Amino acid sequence: MASPDLEVVDVPRESSFKAWAHGYPFRTVRWHFHPEYEIHLVTETCGRSFIGDYIGEFEPGNLVMTGPNLPHNWISDIEKGQVVARRGLVVQFTHEFIQSCIVTMPELRSLEPMLAASASGIEFAEGVGASARPIIESLLAASGPERISQFFHLLALLHGSPFRRLASASYQARPESYVAEPLNHVLDHIARNLCSDLRQAELAELSGFTPSAFSRAFKQHTGLTFVRYINRLRIDRGCELLRSSDQSVADICFEVGFNNLSNFNRHFIALRGMAPSVFRRLHRHNATRFIDGPAPQRPARSGALG
Repeated sequence: MASPDLEVVDVPRESSFKAWAHGYPFRTVRWHFHPEYEIHLVTETCGRSFIGDYIGEFEPGNLVMTGPNLPHNWISDIEKGQVVARRGLVVQFTHEFIQSCIVTMPELRSLEPMLAASASGIEFAEGVGASARPIIESLLAASGPERISQFFHLLALLHGSPFRRLASASYQARPESYVAEPLNHVLDHIARNLCSDLRQAELAELSGFTPSAFSRAFKQHTGLTFVRYINRLRIDRGCELLRSSDQSVADICFEVGFNNLSNFNRHFIALRGMAPSVFRRLHRHNATRFIDGPAPQRPARSGALG
């Protein structure tokens, strides 16, 4: 099997972890790896999963946790041209984050066997996915302490649930050799320097490709052109800052690497369908409703006429 592609997971410094949803097909649906732990819940479609050297079947409710740098992919069996709006829910977090939590809170040491087992990929027993889904769904809307509470609620559920290992005991992930692949090296450079002035010609030289070959290979590798890939990462980063910080839209624009506000607004609207200020307002309104709970229902009106 070919070397896996590097997926750049942007967990901003203002967030402890990343929780998100994606459809199918999607740019990250390929044979790939990343340094973060991943909890992956399939919500729609059936198909075939690839975890390390494991190949198996999945269906809605399938819940898998993969450890750092373990290659993985889920391929859905759908008709050509069919699009699924939301195929899966994903939670990703770094080794450094969870280890710092364990050091601070010794009660979390009981998670270590599960985290260690995830190096081979672990699939949780039938029914655990259904229990995990509302927790992960809440993470998509929650903010502040409630977000942290739901994250540990999810880990507590998984800690108490049976699972089986997927990849064979002899399988070893080789992140050093994966990252050494020319385009993975470029993606790693982009992730580390997202806010810098990134030029395609310079990165082509870094990869050893000619500019035209780099352009073709980059799109095949990521599913996006170089410019669209950079802009998408920067907008994703901007979304996290809009949700988690009180920085002005202008400050966020420059922090994520755009050189003017109108350009940031234009790309944000193209990718998110709304202006950055609207995105922030709607997320804050949604988070407030989540914390406060739904509005009380009005009593049913009597059918009798007075």
